Amino acid sequence: MAESFAFNIAENVLSKLANIAYQEIRLARGVQSDLVKLKTTLTTIKAVLLDAEEKQAHDNQLRVWLQELRDACYDAEDVLDEFEIEALRKQVVKQRSIGKQVSHFFSSSNPLAFRFRMAHKVKKVTERFVEIAALKNNFHLIERHDGPGHVVRLDRETHSFVQASEVIGRDEEKERIIKMLMQDPADEEDISVLPIVGIGGLGKTALAKLVFNDGRIDRHFGLKMWVCVSDDFDLKRLVLKIIKAGKEGDGDLGNMDLEQLQKVLRDCLKGNKYLLILDDVWSEDNRKWQELKQLLVGGASGSKIVVTTRSNQVTKIVGTIPPQNLEGLPYDQSLSLFLKFAFKRGEEKQHPNLVKIGEDIVKKCKGVPLVVKTLGSLLFSKISEHEWRLVKDSEMWELMEKENEIFSVLKLSYDQLPPHLKQCFAHCSVYPKDYAFVEFELIQFWMAHGLLQSSKKNEDPEDIGRQYLNHLSSRCFFQDYQDKGFLIEFKMHDLLHDLALSVAKNECSTLNSFEQNIPQGVRHVYLDNCDSLEEKAFELLNKAGHVRTFMLPDVDTGPGNKSFMETCLKRFQHLRVLELSRSNLEILPKGIGNLKHLRFLYLCDNPNIKKLPNSICKLQNLQTLLFAGCYKIEELPREMRYLINLRFLSLTTKQRDLRGLEHLKSLRTLCIINCKNLEYLFEGIQNLTSLQTLCISRCRNLTSLPHGLKYLTALQTLSIRVCVKLDLNMTMGFEGKEEDNQDYLVDSGLCLQRLGITGPLPNLEALPQWLLQGSANTLKQLDIERCENLTTTPEWKTLTSLERLWIFKCPKLSTLPEKMQRLKRLSIIECPILSERCKPETGEDWPSIAHVSRICLDGAEISSKELSTP
Repeated sequence: MAESFAFNIAENVLSKLANIAYQEIRLARGVQSDLVKLKTTLTTIKAVLLDAEEKQAHDNQLRVWLQELRDACYDAEDVLDEFEIEALRKQVVKQRSIGKQVSHFFSSSNPLAFRFRMAHKVKKVTERFVEIAALKNNFHLIERHDGPGHVVRLDRETHSFVQASEVIGRDEEKERIIKMLMQDPADEEDISVLPIVGIGGLGKTALAKLVFNDGRIDRHFGLKMWVCVSDDFDLKRLVLKIIKAGKEGDGDLGNMDLEQLQKVLRDCLKGNKYLLILDDVWSEDNRKWQELKQLLVGGASGSKIVVTTRSNQVTKIVGTIPPQNLEGLPYDQSLSLFLKFAFKRGEEKQHPNLVKIGEDIVKKCKGVPLVVKTLGSLLFSKISEHEWRLVKDSEMWELMEKENEIFSVLKLSYDQLPPHLKQCFAHCSVYPKDYAFVEFELIQFWMAHGLLQSSKKNEDPEDIGRQYLNHLSSRCFFQDYQDKGFLIEFKMHDLLHDLALSVAKNECSTLNSFEQNIPQGVRHVYLDNCDSLEEKAFELLNKAGHVRTFMLPDVDTGPGNKSFMETCLKRFQHLRVLELSRSNLEILPKGIGNLKHLRFLYLCDNPNIKKLPNSICKLQNLQTLLFAGCYKIEELPREMRYLINLRFLSLTTKQRDLRGLEHLKSLRTLCIINCKNLEYLFEGIQNLTSLQTLCISRCRNLTSLPHGLKYLTALQTLSIRVCVKLDLNMTMGFEGKEEDNQDYLVDSGLCLQRLGITGPLPNLEALPQWLLQGSANTLKQLDIERCENLTTTPEWKTLTSLERLWIFKCPKLSTLPEKMQRLKRLSIIECPILSERCKPETGEDWPSIAHVSRICLDGAEISSKELSTP
C-alpha cells in the first residue's frame, strides 16, 4: 500500500512557518495573521496524521483525504519557499561590493508587487487547509506523536562486514559454476548459457558477483560484462548496456539506431572470449531472447553467458548448461548469519534467552539470506524479549508459506522505521533498479527535498544525511558497498526497490518509454534509457506539472529537442532537482535561471556543452551544482559569487585559473576535475571558511596550491589525484609568483581527517610539513598511491590517530608510522620494503600492526588476530 507521507510534509511546512526568514520581509496587511492561522490549523491536522496513515489501507475515503492533504502541503511548501528565496535575493542585493550591477542583475522583483502577490497566495493556501481540517472529524482519528527515531551510527567496518556476509555458505555453488564456465564447449557454433535460478532473496546476484570477481575468471576470459536486465527486455537498450559494460563506443551511442549499435557490439566482442552476466531476467518471450542471442555470436570460442532469474520458464528458454538451482542456506549457516546481524561480535553470549528465540525465528526464514539479514538487523540493539517474540509470532510468517512472499518480511522492517527515514527510503525508488548510488549524491538529493531533520541547532545537513544513510544501512536497506577511497558506492536489492516503489506509488515514477502512464500528481520522474524525446514526451508535461525531480540521463537533448527542454523549464517551475547528465546537450536554455526553487543541478559528462548561461547565478536557492566532465566549457559563469547558498560544487573548465570562487563562502565541498589548462586555483581561498572537502583530480598543468590553503581550519578531507606537475612543497600566488616556502611550512591551521595523494607525482619526495603539522593527531585516513619517490620523514612517523592506511606503489617508503594503536585497516601493495617488514610473525614491523583487524599485503588478506592467537 502506498504511503501518503503527509506527516513528514506537514512537519516540513511547520518548520518553514517557524523559520524567521520570511519575517525579515515587510508583509502585506493580513499576511501575518493568515500565517498564524495556517500554523494553528496544520498543527491540529498533524496531531492525527500518524493514526490516519496507519488506517488508510482500509478506508478509501481516508486515503483520498490524505492525498488531498499531501498535495496541499506541497503547495504550501512552494509558497513558503518563496519567502526564503526573496530573503536570499535581498541579501545578495544588499552586499556592499556589488552595487548597481547586481541591482540590475536582480531587477525583476518589485517589493510591493511581491508583498501583495504573496498575500494572495498565503490566503488561498490557508483557506484550503481550513477546508481540509473541517473534514478530519469524519474519520474518528486519534492523536499520536512520534519522535525523530533512534539513529544508529555505524563506521566503515560495518559496510565491509555486511558485504562479506551476504554470500555466506555459497562456496560450493561458486566452485561448481566456475568449473562449468571454464569447460570447453562441445558445440563451437553455439554460445553456452548457464542459468542461476531461485526465488528472490536467495543471493543469486551475490553468487554471480562472487564468480564474476574471481581471479580464475579474470584469467580465463579476456572480456567480462555485467548487465542488469530487470523487467526491461528492449533489444536496443540491452545492446547499448552490453556495449557500455564492455567499455566500448563513445558519447554518441545514444543517437545510434539498432543497426549501428550491432556493428559496435560486434567490434566489441570480435576475437574476445567473453563472459556476460545478464542479471535479473524476467522476460519469457523466446523470440526476444533469440534476437539478442544472435547479436552475441561474435566472440571467441568458449564465451559464456550467465543468466540470473526467478523464473523456471526463463531457465528453459535460455539454458544450454544444466541450471544452478539455488536453495536456501542450511540452518546452521542461517543462524550464524542471523547472529552476526542481530548482535555485535560476542554479545550473543550475554543474551542466551534472545538467542533461543532467534533460533525459532531462523527456522521460519527457510534459509533465505535476505530475510535472515533483514530480521537480524531489525532486532539489532534490542534486548527486550517482548520485541523478539513479536517478530517470532508475527502474522507475516503465514505469507512466507507462499513462495516468494518475502515482501511481507521486508515491509515489517520498513514499518519499524521512523517517519523521516521512511520518506528518505521511498524517495530512492525514483532511481532505476541496479542504480549505483553514491553517498554524497544521495545525501544532496535528500537535502534538496528538505528531508533531513535535526533536533540540534546548527547541525550540518550532510552530517544528518550520513546518519540517515547509516541507519538504513544497518537495517540492510542497501547492499553491495564499494569503498572507493573517499567515495562510497552501494545498491539496493531489487526486492527492496519493489518495496520502495510500492510505498511511493504516487510520488515517484521511472519511465522506460513515453508510452507508460504516470500517476496523477507525481512529484519525481526519472527517464531511464529513453532514446530520444519523442512527440509523446510532451504529453508528460501536462501530467507532471508539479514535478520536483526531473532526471534525463543519457537522453538525446540535441537541437531537434530544444523546444522540449525549453518547455520543461517553463512548465516545471517547482523543480528542486534537475539532472541532464551524459547527453549531447550543447546549450542549456537561459530559462534555467527562472527555476527559483532549484537546489540540485546535475550536468556532469556532457561532452558538447560549451557554456553555462549566466542566468544560473540567479538561483539563490541552489545548493548543489555539478558539471564535472563537461570538457568544452570555456569559462565559469561571471556572476558565480551570487550563488550564496551553494554547498557542493564540482566542475571542469578550460580556464587557467578559477577566480571568482573565493566568494562562495557557503561551500562545503569543492571538486576540481580534469581542468587540463589549470595552472593555479585562486587567491582568497582562505575566505572559504566553511570548506570541508577539497578534491583536485587530473589537472595536469597545476604546479602549486595557493598559499591561503593552510588557513582552512574547517577542512577535513583533501584529495589530490594525478596532478603530475604539482609540487606540494611550493606555493604560488595568483599571478604565478612564488611565495616564501618557509613561511608556508609553519603555523598551518589544517586539522585534516582524511588525506589522499595519488600520483604520479615525481616531485613528491616527502609529505609536506604544512599538511602533517596540524593533522598529526586528527588524521584518520591516509591513502597514498603511485608516489615512487616518496620516502620516510620524521613527520611521517607521528600519525597517531590513523584508522585506515592504504599504500600502493611507493617503493621507497621504508617504515610505517609509529604508535598506530587505532589502526583498523592496513593495505600495502607493490611496496617491497614495507611488505617485507610487515610479514606475519617474522616481519620487523609485525608486532606494531598485529592488532589491526584487516590487513592486506599485495592482495592477500591476513587475519592478524587469528595469527596472533596461541
